[in-house]
Amino acid sequence: MPAADEIADAARRLRAGELVAFPTETVYGLGADARNPVAVRRIFEAKGRPADHPLIVHLPDAERMLDWARDIPREAIALAHAFWPGPLTLILKRDDDVPPEVTGGQDTIGLRVPAHPVALQLLKVFGGGVAAPSANRFGRISPTTAAHVRDEFGDAVCVLDGGACDVGIESTILDLSGEVPRILRPGAISAEQIAAVIGRMPTVPGSSQPGGSVPRVSGSLAAHYAPRTAMKKVPAARLRDFLNAFRHSGRCCAVIAHSQPPLADCPHPWIMLPADPAGYARGLYAAMREADASGAAMIVIEATPDDGAWSAVNDRLGRALAGAGITPQ
Repeated sequence: MPAADEIADAARRLRAGELVAFPTETVYGLGADARNPVAVRRIFEAKGRPADHPLIVHLPDAERMLDWARDIPREAIALAHAFWPGPLTLILKRDDDVPPEVTGGQDTIGLRVPAHPVALQLLKVFGGGVAAPSANRFGRISPTTAAHVRDEFGDAVCVLDGGACDVGIESTILDLSGEVPRILRPGAISAEQIAAVIGRMPTVPGSSQPGGSVPRVSGSLAAHYAPRTAMKKVPAARLRDFLNAFRHSGRCCAVIAHSQPPLADCPHPWIMLPADPAGYARGLYAAMREADASGAAMIVIEATPDDGAWSAVNDRLGRALAGAGITPQ
């Protein structure tokens, strides 16, 4: 874990308008002072991220919501008490003095308090809000270790190394800016957990979305979290036949599985992930990065269960499949 002087130096860099990559419990973030429009624009430049894509502001504690949002509903306060620090982002009406660079020009803002001790210490020492999307090139696989961040940016960005991320996929995003609570991105905090706190079930992706337009949020593009290598999802019952046919074609593929053991004398890189959704999510991005770096002609994903417990994992896999093998313009 970083020493106190490393965290103090990172906070100094943030105050000076520099970028700092830091660990959260979900993924590593590429952070800038959220009150400094010039610094925030550097995030977009470093990532190659479109300027109309809003950022999430990370706070040291729930009380700082008052500095960034207005007309905060009671449900937001209840959820903050229940899940912060933790992997839940709340979309609220933004305060008038929030820089538009942070919100993509929208009248809403995404806020959360991360659970990682390094992130919390950095935010406490910095003393303000840090805008931070994932610390990777836009549309590519999110980083869950400091080494992943360095693979993306080299020495161009200060990186605080807090080890591997515990959750491994991005936070649940819940929109509370309108009349109807809506999950805009699934994550570790489920709709059922949210309903248990606020007394009503939020709408979820794929359901009808009453109550007006939906804010743009991080990670909502159809193609996202994607490797450069082409990727295919194959049902478990067909996996071995598919791989044998692929092998006979003379090409090599990398496999990410959770129930199927490696083929005998298999020439393919074979990465086993846990068969439970939380364990699978924790290792997913690291596995995708390993497979992407293997030189294989294709990444083959053993299909995961199609049920609610796997919704966040399946959301990330669906977006990765849509963007895999596409070279950014």
